[in-house]
Amino acid sequence: MADTDDALRTFLRRADEIIHEYDNGYMDADAAMSAMETYVEDLRETVDGDG
Repeated sequence: MADTDDALRTFLRRADEIIHEYDNGYMDADAAMSAMETYVEDLRETVDGDG
């Protein structure tokens, strides 16, 4: 369960970073979505691996 908790904290931190970069114009929507897809997949792999 600790791995899942760590993965969730990492995902939320990364998501916050993407939102910040997008809101400040440092990242376009396509790049933001691509990064989020990667982070969601990383989280999913960790959660599925804990099952």
